[in-house]
Amino acid sequence: MSTIAILQARMSSSRLPGKVLRPILGKPMLARQIERIGRAKSLDKIVVATSTALEDDAIPALCDDLDVACFRGSLDDVLDRVNACAEAFGTSHVVRLTGDCPLTDPDVIDLVVNAHLDGMADYTSNVHPPTWPDGLDVEVIRRDVLTAAAAEALLPSEREHVTPFITARADRFTLVNVHTAPDRSAVRLTVDEPQDLKLIAEIFAALSPSQPDFGIDAVLDLLERRPELLSINAGIDRNEGMKRSHRQDADFLPEGIAKDAP
Repeated sequence: MSTIAILQARMSSSRLPGKVLRPILGKPMLARQIERIGRAKSLDKIVVATSTALEDDAIPALCDDLDVACFRGSLDDVLDRVNACAEAFGTSHVVRLTGDCPLTDPDVIDLVVNAHLDGMADYTSNVHPPTWPDGLDVEVIRRDVLTAAAAEALLPSEREHVTPFITARADRFTLVNVHTAPDRSAVRLTVDEPQDLKLIAEIFAALSPSQPDFGIDAVLDLLERRPELLSINAGIDRNEGMKRSHRQDADFLPEGIAKDAP
């Protein structure tokens, strides 16, 4: 049995193009995230899953420099890309991560992976509902469940965001969620907008010189001591990408058919 992290990354972000390679203290954001994922004890391997689009050529080049595996697949059908990556590397469980979360915490990854394995779940995450800061999302999927989703999912939101087909079917799959307290889901530590990147850079600048392996507790402590930092990216919607996909679902479905219809 093996568990690999599949880290989705692409250059074609509409709100902040090329964000995964934007520098944070002189290193590409994606490299910063890979360093942090590499400290997780529950993972057998990290694979960056990018697309075959020419604009994404810089991502495997960076992976070569970092000696990290890279897989290339569909740009828009991310579910197919992640499933094909899992097939190529023969894993039993997939830890799905996204390349816009440079403050990914290895301890949180281990917590969710261990809950998944101990509970023998089909799918385990810390986002249904979210209680961790936005940007610490971890999803763990049993390989056969991912394969079923790739074969059956039809809606644009299910193909672009990988796991909605699974999470919408609690009657079919065993779903587990890992909570934390107090609820910190309003804290935004992901990167979609220039303001997000500015906040992340401020956090790295404040913490990494003295604590290169800093975790989420140190980040939250910093934000408590310097609450003005949170104003940098205040007011940005947590789920804009998913809402956009649901609007596409409405166009995809026949008139009069509800999204949750069988």
